[in-house]
Amino acid sequence: MFKTFLQTMRVKQWTKNAFVFFALVFDKQFFFVEPFLRTLTGFLLFCFISSSVYVFNDLVDIESDRQHPTKRNRPLPSGRLNKKFALTGGILLAIVSLVGAYLLSPAFFLILSIYLILNLAYSKWLKHVPILDVMILAAGFLLRVEGGVSLIMVERFSPWLYVVTTLGALYLGFGKRRSELNLFNRDAGTYRKVLDGYTIPLLDQYITIVSSATILSYSLYTFSAPNLPENHAMMLTIPVMAYIIFRYLYLIQMTNEAGAPDEVLLIDRPIQIAILLLAVLVFAIFYLS
Repeated sequence: MFKTFLQTMRVKQWTKNAFVFFALVFDKQFFFVEPFLRTLTGFLLFCFISSSVYVFNDLVDIESDRQHPTKRNRPLPSGRLNKKFALTGGILLAIVSLVGAYLLSPAFFLILSIYLILNLAYSKWLKHVPILDVMILAAGFLLRVEGGVSLIMVERFSPWLYVVTTLGALYLGFGKRRSELNLFNRDAGTYRKVLDGYTIPLLDQYITIVSSATILSYSLYTFSAPNLPENHAMMLTIPVMAYIIFRYLYLIQMTNEAGAPDEVLLIDRPIQIAILLLAVLVFAIFYLS
């Protein structure tokens, strides 16, 4: 039972919570012990609260997931996990996360509380509203970044990173919806009701807008942030960021592998290499130049 509960917690999707480290990295505090430990603790708490959200979401969607070609194999819809056990575990995860967040920082507690309430509303109602469903998902990424900011004393964290995070998350969200719509075709609304409010041409327009805006805002960040080297070396990362965006777009258009961005991160080698290269360049520019 505990093993199946871990599957419902979706540990693989904890990669999303790495956004908590943005403030630490981009404010040049990664190698400071206290800020690093506080951010690491915040990351773990975000992992627990996001897992509780996944559990609650699966409980709400248990009947519709049974009609889904792949989600029906999850522990709850397949019957391998007891609903009362899952509910108890989800509540405990939420309590541990919120108590730990309050002890760590009242501001971080507020952010985690907003994240939990927003996602519970999403699971029950908002995920059925076109456009708003993707905006809520983007808000989750923005709250992760803001959570990291609330945990340390930032001095040079650029507001452009909030813009890049929001636009990038919207891009991934609309890309996911397009992939789902393309995969399920005419039966898409049966598996996810909100897909009835989208069309492929409409999503392509949204993707074009947010992908272009993401590259533009990131480019502006690379030479306008207050804590970057005066030689504008950060601009060298623009092509890598553009490649990541273009590669994900390629997966959306040419394959059916882009349904979940976190899964793409785990299986697509070109994107993995590009993200690693981006991380190496950022660390070299911030900490070695």
